[in-house]
Amino acid sequence: MDHRDFIQSLSAEQRRGLTAKSNLEGFKGLMLHWGLILLVGGLIALKIPYWQLLLPVQGVLVIFLFTLMHETIHRTVFATRPINDVVAIVCAIILMLPAGWFRQFHMEHHRHTQDEQRDPELQSAKPQTLRQYLWHVSGIPIWASHISTLVRNARGRCDDAFVPKSKLRQVHREAQVMLLIYAFMFGLSLVSGSLLLLYVWIIPAILGQPFLRVYLLAEHGKCPLVANAFENTRTTFTNVLMRRLAWNMPYHSEHHAYPMVPFFRLGELHKMVQAYLSVTEKGYVRFNSKYVAALNSDD
Repeated sequence: MDHRDFIQSLSAEQRRGLTAKSNLEGFKGLMLHWGLILLVGGLIALKIPYWQLLLPVQGVLVIFLFTLMHETIHRTVFATRPINDVVAIVCAIILMLPAGWFRQFHMEHHRHTQDEQRDPELQSAKPQTLRQYLWHVSGIPIWASHISTLVRNARGRCDDAFVPKSKLRQVHREAQVMLLIYAFMFGLSLVSGSLLLLYVWIIPAILGQPFLRVYLLAEHGKCPLVANAFENTRTTFTNVLMRRLAWNMPYHSEHHAYPMVPFFRLGELHKMVQAYLSVTEKGYVRFNSKYVAALNSDD
């Protein structure tokens, strides 16, 4: 059974149950994630003994806001649509990844997952050698891509095929506003002589990016180039802390099979589809170990 057959097999009652959203569940997850960022960031700001050891911890918390942004892009975290959009914008500013532009990118990815011609995620090839893997995991290419996208969109030169003409003005304005926000934030830091942003945001985000890269590589890396979400996407079995941090996105095949299901119901969906999943892995360390072992040797 492929994912489309599975969805068609569901009753109307099952569909309503699986896709029911909740502001309460959304705010519980938001308070936990943002609360931890504020807590760890506060300890860094206070420069408690050995505060430097908290920088990578803060980095992982900050950079995994990507998974929250991803879910708010789908507008499934909260039952109230504007709340999803506001949270997505806040995460976008922190991640330097414009929310409106990314929504168009990501919806195209869902429409054409693992289609070499139309999936925008496949515009950049997955690492094929150890050197490429290390470069990918460093996070340098993705930061360069984010900055390039922001500047290009702000100049009104967005030419991405997945952005419809009706959205070009929004994408243009969005990037301009983001750059103005950054200019204000960094200008304020210079005037005040404060390095707070550097220690609670910028350095942690740089340190945390490699963790997000190895996590995201597991979602579709080495998956078949087919249309069935039970085959073209990987579910990775992991511990509850990792699932909380990533907003249940380790259930990624389930998410691709039925994107309308909110994060807190993906475990329920998993129980319904686990017999149909073709590509799974037991943990991110195990996946990346296998991925590296299968890489071509550098010339």
